[in-house]
Amino acid sequence: MTPFAIAGVQMHVAAAHDNVEAMRHRLDVLMARFPWTQMALFSELAPYGPLLRFAQPFPNQALDQFCVDARRHGVWLIPGSMFEKDVDGRIYNTSVVINPHGEIVAKYRKMFPFRPYEADVSAGEGFCVFDVPGVGRFGLSICYDIWFPETTRQLTAMGAEVLLHPVLTGTTDRDAELAIARATAAQFQCYVFDVNGLGAGGVGRSLVVDPSATVLHQSAGQEDMFPFEVDLDLVRRQRENGLRGLGQVLKSFRDRPVDFPVYDRASGSDAYLATLGPLRMPQRPPPLPAPPVDAAADIASTALTYGRPAAVSAE
Repeated sequence: MTPFAIAGVQMHVAAAHDNVEAMRHRLDVLMARFPWTQMALFSELAPYGPLLRFAQPFPNQALDQFCVDARRHGVWLIPGSMFEKDVDGRIYNTSVVINPHGEIVAKYRKMFPFRPYEADVSAGEGFCVFDVPGVGRFGLSICYDIWFPETTRQLTAMGAEVLLHPVLTGTTDRDAELAIARATAAQFQCYVFDVNGLGAGGVGRSLVVDPSATVLHQSAGQEDMFPFEVDLDLVRRQRENGLRGLGQVLKSFRDRPVDFPVYDRASGSDAYLATLGPLRMPQRPPPLPAPPVDAAADIASTALTYGRPAAVSAE
């Protein structure tokens, strides 16, 4: 068994002011309550909330403070994500991985901003995997990324055994996202830590799923800290022998007899997608035309509404 203790932190996220000190306090509480925790994961945009006007340059003071906390507690720390304002003015949704020595060892920019709603957020282009020495390999993606299975396929093809997935979902599609998280665990035979926020940070219902798609924990709609000791040998055994001794999906994909033309943009096989129209906000339909005015019919209709016959002029 290769055990490793990961804790998700589901907390209230404010939009009008930063949440950095609140996160640091909860990390202190987490480590006091569950000192065996080896990695802590917060939700998407937890430090500064969902408003673009709070975008930060990288590095910044908050990251410096989180590095101090990771070193002080001797814990791996993924402090959610924050809007990063690059030197060229573009804004990215960016997460970092801090090791127990207080060093930033990986950085990831969200590949699929939630467009068209996040139209002003630029898309990242690189994947993020990192190793915990003596334990295993971890992959990082952010929220909407998981809706595109290609992202997790690439991470697991690079050896990721645990998917760390901070989210900010405050919308009615949370049920669908939970189903996708379970499907992701089964498809790619990995643990999934899906950590949502509260308030301006989401509707909660964070999720931990094992590589057989079994839900180990689902939060409700209140603040929650949920440490779980994962067994990465379970991931390795399942990838070797199949889910419950059945489907060996990663090896089946590796040994596939066909490549998929949809990924060749020049193939023309995705021509249907071009018929779907532009990626834009849904539009309100135009108002229906007004019906022709028929005074007599209108009077009769009104009279019937009140349960008495109409007196209609013969003129």
